[in-house]
Amino acid sequence: MKPDRRLILGMAAVALALAAWMGVTVALLWSTLAPAQQGAIAADPGAQIALLALSWMAGALALAGVLRLLHQRYVSASARLLEETRVLLTTREPRPLTPSGGAEIRSLARAINELAIQRDQLREHMAGQVAQASHGVQQEKNRLAALMSELTQSVVVCNLDGRIVLYNSRARLQFRALSQAPTLADGAELIGIGRSIYAVFDRQLVAHALETIAQRLRRGTASPSAQFVTTTRSGQLLRVQMAPVRSSESGAQAEAGGGISGFVLMLHNVTASFEEESLRDQLLHGLTEGSRSSLANMQAALDMLGYADLEPEMRERFLRVVGEEVAAMSQRITELAQRATQGLKTRWPLEEMLGSDFVTAAQQQIASHCQRAVTVQEASTDGDGHADSGLWLKVESFTLLQALTYLAGRLVDEFDVRAFELRLCQAGTRAQLDLIWTGQAMSTETVMTWEMDPMRFGAQSTPLTVRDVVERHGGEMWFERERARHQAFFRFLLPLASEQEKRDAAQVMQGDSRPEYYDFDLFQATQLGSALDDQPLSALSFTVFDTETTGLNPSGGDEIIQIGATRIVNGKLLRHEVFEQLIDPGRAISEASIPIHGITQEMVAGKPRIAEVLPAFHAFAQDTVLVAHNAAFDMKFLQMQEARSGVAFHQPVLDTLLLSAVVHANQESHRLEAIAERFNITVLGRHTALGDALVTAEVLLRLLPLLQAMGITTLRQAREAAQQTYYARVKY
Repeated sequence: MKPDRRLILGMAAVALALAAWMGVTVALLWSTLAPAQQGAIAADPGAQIALLALSWMAGALALAGVLRLLHQRYVSASARLLEETRVLLTTREPRPLTPSGGAEIRSLARAINELAIQRDQLREHMAGQVAQASHGVQQEKNRLAALMSELTQSVVVCNLDGRIVLYNSRARLQFRALSQAPTLADGAELIGIGRSIYAVFDRQLVAHALETIAQRLRRGTASPSAQFVTTTRSGQLLRVQMAPVRSSESGAQAEAGGGISGFVLMLHNVTASFEEESLRDQLLHGLTEGSRSSLANMQAALDMLGYADLEPEMRERFLRVVGEEVAAMSQRITELAQRATQGLKTRWPLEEMLGSDFVTAAQQQIASHCQRAVTVQEASTDGDGHADSGLWLKVESFTLLQALTYLAGRLVDEFDVRAFELRLCQAGTRAQLDLIWTGQAMSTETVMTWEMDPMRFGAQSTPLTVRDVVERHGGEMWFERERARHQAFFRFLLPLASEQEKRDAAQVMQGDSRPEYYDFDLFQATQLGSALDDQPLSALSFTVFDTETTGLNPSGGDEIIQIGATRIVNGKLLRHEVFEQLIDPGRAISEASIPIHGITQEMVAGKPRIAEVLPAFHAFAQDTVLVAHNAAFDMKFLQMQEARSGVAFHQPVLDTLLLSAVVHANQESHRLEAIAERFNITVLGRHTALGDALVTAEVLLRLLPLLQAMGITTLRQAREAAQQTYYARVKY
């Protein structure tokens, strides 16, 4: 801890006072001595002066120790008590004060703790009353969150500045596909609470759509909307429908915004369908032009064949022309029909589905339609398949269920099968689904007939066949017998969902842990025209980050091996909007650092290099203030990589270590763990980049109101105060 200047001045004053007192004492003693004694001392004063100096030093040290003890017991203890009391005032779940110092200060700390307990009890009572009064509003908010989460269409809601206020899970997956670095940034550089939608859409295009809606509102249109199609930077084609969010305010403010406080965007990626339509147009154009040429040739040949005196050789030649052109037209029409049929099949949507869910649905549907018992057999772990309770399929479940039900129905109708079993397991890179029965087996010719016949279900029918369904899935289907068990089965080989698709589908299904992808308070936020330095701290967006490295010497060749970051927008920590990436440093990780961060050489092998990761992190952190604990260390590593990665971080930077020294100047430690303990913050994942970033973000949220209480309200004031601290002298 930095020495207290007041203590140093006090010790100096005591030493001077002691020297003055000793000088006066010596003068008085000198006046009482006889002339002979004075002469003897004056002749050899060294011993007496040394004795006086030693006495003065011993007395000064004793008084300084007493003064220091009193300072710690009363002055420092009082200052620490004041800082901890301020934490107690601003923190929702504060740590009780630890009594220290003199008896009076300890009694005061206990009294403050008692008052804090009473305050917390009153808060809980008031919170209960408020929660009870706003129960209906909270229910509506929860319903909206649930509805938005379950929608299969991508929905994004923005305020008039284009800042994202709300988005659903489908939109998050959609923006991941639009990202230029989907495996690194995961689309988080494009979508997030408080981010600008203009990172994806042209500002003028959105402004034009808003103006169109405003004009329709002025004309009295009940449900105005606008549509546009645009190309993203990653080359994707999006069809966007925009609807207004009506302002609930009245008067000049509402009139200035045209009665609109924001807008809703419903997104649909039409890249694939546009390519299919373009191909179909090309086919139609080719058919039209080719048919026109063929018809012209046939017409010319027919005209020549109308002459009675035409030579036999010429007649044969023109007849051959007609035949060739008819064959060419037939070939073109056949190719168009095949392409159209293939296009119809490929337009069937294949979706990710948990295998156990599909088997349960098949069990219920077959039992209901065929009136037969259907059981689910556990997949064997030997042979060619292995059991996997977490198997994810990529299927069109409706038509696949139709195919299974159709086959089961024909088995019941024609062979009077009494019971069925379903078995699902993984076989290599595909899933293996078996429909099993006991009893009479049919011939291969019968199976082929069933496979090619249009499927029928009682009075209902569909033009699709079992083979159509299997081909659409890119799978296979065949019939087998198990003579030893007197069983037979139809086996389907079906595609598995990719690892990324599994994660996406699981994320959409996790309704119980639905993240909050909304902040309606941003409807009231507007862009401030002033520079970031002059903006209030409460109005800023922060990217809080941390790095793990191979060592502690960035200038000596140490490299970053992990970056973790999260965001704070509108005073809220967005735990679901994070950046976390391991990095291959291209060099050995020091053995001394591995016990600290737990990252080994094997964990980073094959990971992206820093030149790939930093541009993605730069995009994630754009338009925000960077925050780190001991930021000088992390920023030095980022600066050392500017030339290699091609990006530079010019954002303002705040350091929670320095801000803690500003707010808690009398505390002995400003380590991240010590600050978290003072604020009663639970530390999870310490010494992982993302874990430390989350703790640092929690610390920043606790520091901001304390800074405001000290009159430090803007970014400029916070940076200036931080630079005046003792720890700002540390360089890397």
